Amino acid sequence: MNDIVPWLTLKSVPGVGNLLINRLLKSFESPEKVLKAPTGALTRVPGITPRIAEAIRRQRPPDTVMRDIDQVYKKGYTFVTCQDEDYPPLLRHIPDPPPLLYVYGRLSQLQYPLSVVGSRRATPYGRNTARSLCRQLAESGANIVSGMALGIDTAAHEGALEAGGVTVAVLGSGLNHIYPAQNRELFHRIAEHGAVVTEFSMDAIPDAHHFPMRNRIISGMSLGTVVVEAARRSGSLITARLAAEQGREVFAVPGNIHSAMARGTHDLIKQGAKLVETANDIIEEIAPQLAVGHEPQQTRQPVGLSELEHRVFEAIGVDPVHIDDLARDLGQAMAPLTSILSQLELKGLVCQEPGKHFVRHADYCDS
Repeated sequence: MNDIVPWLTLKSVPGVGNLLINRLLKSFESPEKVLKAPTGALTRVPGITPRIAEAIRRQRPPDTVMRDIDQVYKKGYTFVTCQDEDYPPLLRHIPDPPPLLYVYGRLSQLQYPLSVVGSRRATPYGRNTARSLCRQLAESGANIVSGMALGIDTAAHEGALEAGGVTVAVLGSGLNHIYPAQNRELFHRIAEHGAVVTEFSMDAIPDAHHFPMRNRIISGMSLGTVVVEAARRSGSLITARLAAEQGREVFAVPGNIHSAMARGTHDLIKQGAKLVETANDIIEEIAPQLAVGHEPQQTRQPVGLSELEHRVFEAIGVDPVHIDDLARDLGQAMAPLTSILSQLELKGLVCQEPGKHFVRHADYCDS
């Protein structure tokens, strides 16, 4: 506990943010030495005014710091500072790396981190694509980093977990506030196979201004960022821009030209992001050694279907189709069609979306 107190104490000084903390650490090596340094020595650090220097000299661990430390250790979480071996190495090289992270799980497993982000209001095509792509990437040895939001982020984490891979979620809140609440179970599953991390104190709520800060960590700890679906005004595009500014690769998955969720990704492609059709499109850029002998995963084909089940399955694609349109296109009465769709759902071949729309499961979509 004593080792982390100076870190959180320095972080709690008014007017001292990540940039100043990192400058202070370069000059004084440790938070303990910063807190004990004389005013004159502190003011020689660029950006440290006499007022800030005096604030550092007077700062004592506030009650919130001691409460945070107590909660972290009671819940089995940990702190990882920028001087620890487990700190993501790529994150150290961004302009304003967080001096410490709150961690649930383990960061030591990261080897080929790749961030995958996209819209919270993802289409079935987007969710299927993200899940399938991340499963293939994880099978190849990449680690999936995302933000645990609904939509593409959730699909990305789930795809990595299905492959038994390592995945990391970066939160825009403290670990006491699992956001969104619907992902509570996913929160714990991710920690079992990777880590959930945040730079925010335990009780920090998911304020809007936290998410751009969260996004710089997602891109900053990754070799590259893949955007699966994004409207033109999207937080995912902020992550892509940050990745480019950090000197990392940017990838984009093309979508339906009529979909608003594809306009942001298509803009990225026009601006030079690499177009992604398969996992190997990404792997050959960030870690070509992983692609040696690795062929793109073949689309699974359903077996054991009756002729009518096969006809119905073939009529359903990656875009949602309404049951009325299926009945019309196939010339089928509603009662037997409903029964067949139920059987295809039970076999894991199709998924039902709101409003009686049906779409293929990701495993049976072209990849």
